[in-house]
Amino acid sequence: MVVDDSVVVRGLVARWLDEEPGIKVVASLRTGREAVDQFDRHKPDVVLLDIEMPELDGLAALPLLLAKDRDLVVIMASTLTRHNAESSFKAMSLGAADYIPKPESNRGVTTSVEFRRELIEKVRNLGSRRKRRPGAPAAAPTLAPAQAPVADLRARPSLLSTGVVKLRPFGNVAPRVLLIGSSTGGPQALNTVVGHLAAVVDRAAVLITQHMPPTFTTILAEHLARASGRPAREAVDREPIVPGHIYVAPGGKHMLVERANNIPVISLGDGPPVNFCKPAVDPLFSSAVKVWGPSILAAILTGMGSDGAHGAADIVAAGGSVIAQDEATSVVWGMPGAAANAGVCSAVLPLDQIAGKIGRLFAGERG
Repeated sequence: MVVDDSVVVRGLVARWLDEEPGIKVVASLRTGREAVDQFDRHKPDVVLLDIEMPELDGLAALPLLLAKDRDLVVIMASTLTRHNAESSFKAMSLGAADYIPKPESNRGVTTSVEFRRELIEKVRNLGSRRKRRPGAPAAAPTLAPAQAPVADLRARPSLLSTGVVKLRPFGNVAPRVLLIGSSTGGPQALNTVVGHLAAVVDRAAVLITQHMPPTFTTILAEHLARASGRPAREAVDREPIVPGHIYVAPGGKHMLVERANNIPVISLGDGPPVNFCKPAVDPLFSSAVKVWGPSILAAILTGMGSDGAHGAADIVAAGGSVIAQDEATSVVWGMPGAAANAGVCSAVLPLDQIAGKIGRLFAGERG
């Protein structure tokens, strides 16, 4: 179901989706009121819901739609204004599965290859998860402790599930920095994890790359500051990285790490997207290895694609450790699944157990 008050956007998005195999647009509507009133007739699996609409806007329509189907996948669409970004975060807290940033103008929507790619990817991935999981959680992967040679990790191009996740032992060096990568479902997952990491933040810097556009990352940092009770903000180029602070990669920039005068500093890069993303997780993970080596603990949370898996292999090769969120609690088990199936993880855990494990590792637990 496509819900947008712009006839141009509505028609274009509906056509794009209908052209995709396995996707069928059952309704194309102008307002949130129409979506609520016609929901029972069409029974969609996924609703693409604009935020700003007459009669009943997306934020007001969302709980009414979820009341009709608690497993409904709702993807919010909004332009990159501060108000709409805040509304998107509010929608996710109310049960929306994800959001998609929409170009400012009809012309921008028409010409944006990136918007079309991301739209189709999110509808397909989130809709497929609903089809696979009609009200029941996905089965957790089978864990078999083992250690794969690092050379094998970089040689696996597909990173497809084998049904068995081979866990590596945790590194022998105590962690001194925490890196986190996330994407779809990440804002909620980050709030859950970071909200229980105050003691870790007090002793170590935390660097986070979440796939998000500008403005959204500003608000994400504000949310994480409130959740953790510790300073959190978008990283600034060349600033020193110190314990007690949470650094969030700003939208539209890759966040890397380097040494300057023997001090770790932020390096913001304006290179091309990596894994279709900017910021991307792999550049953060790989660059951090040159600064902290085996003293890195990384966590890969829910998200589409495989970003982070190759950077995680670099961390493991240097003697560091990686934790991944499990499939059952991930909105999409793409990024954590890719890392888990590549054999680079030392633990694959439900979301509500990740912060506790991180805290114990920083307190001295070895595995």
